[in-house]
Amino acid sequence: MVPLSLENQVVLITGGSRGIGAAAVRLFHQAGARVAFNYRSASSAAESLARELGSNCIAIEQELSTPEHGRTLVARTIEAYGRIDALIANHGVWPPHDAPIASMPEEQWRSTLAINLDSVYGLTQAAVAQMLRQGQARPEAPDQPAGHIVFVSSTAGQRGEANHADYAASKGALISLTKSLSSELAPQGICVNCVAPGWVETDMSAAALTDPASSASILATIPLRRVARPIEIAGPILFLCTPFAGFISGEILNVNGGAVLVG
Repeated sequence: MVPLSLENQVVLITGGSRGIGAAAVRLFHQAGARVAFNYRSASSAAESLARELGSNCIAIEQELSTPEHGRTLVARTIEAYGRIDALIANHGVWPPHDAPIASMPEEQWRSTLAINLDSVYGLTQAAVAQMLRQGQARPEAPDQPAGHIVFVSSTAGQRGEANHADYAASKGALISLTKSLSSELAPQGICVNCVAPGWVETDMSAAALTDPASSASILATIPLRRVARPIEIAGPILFLCTPFAGFISGEILNVNGGAVLVG
């Protein structure tokens, strides 16, 4: 048996009440981590998940649409657990209705980038500051990173998405941020990586996936001819925070059934 253990590590997962986030919360908790996750409006789902997992898991109600919101969430995590060893920036919005750039409301553009990018800046800034204060996280394993950051991007951030330029721009920025921060932070022992999913069975994609016409169109672009389950995204996220990924930094891990190669 090969263990993927994060025993006693403190992990902050954003958007943890549903979908990919909830799957990641469960998986990191199973790996022995102390997990904090935020939610905005899904209080019932968040509280149910925290009760299900019991000790070493807390749900924090926190809006994420400004840098200050991100810094506040990190501070609340540190207040609860005393440190932070891994940040998983998973939250985000995807406005489901097509919005051609010629008519896209400026409010939509600003809202999407505020949630998907501005808050990530605040989260990352505060988490990195704390990781640097902590120094080497595991003195007993000096060859292992002092901290991990994993951004959740999208295939849209790699190849664009017509009529969803706001979403694609925000997710593309996370890919660029991954590469920039890896070069900046790897010398200080912090590994920064990115997971780029394709279509996943989540509430955010439900409208498109349940419509027969759009579902058929989506599946035609995926060589595996199905969409991912949330756990299939959470697993790679977990791997990137384990000792087995201790020499990986600046990578964009595609988890999309091969779709990014044929779209």
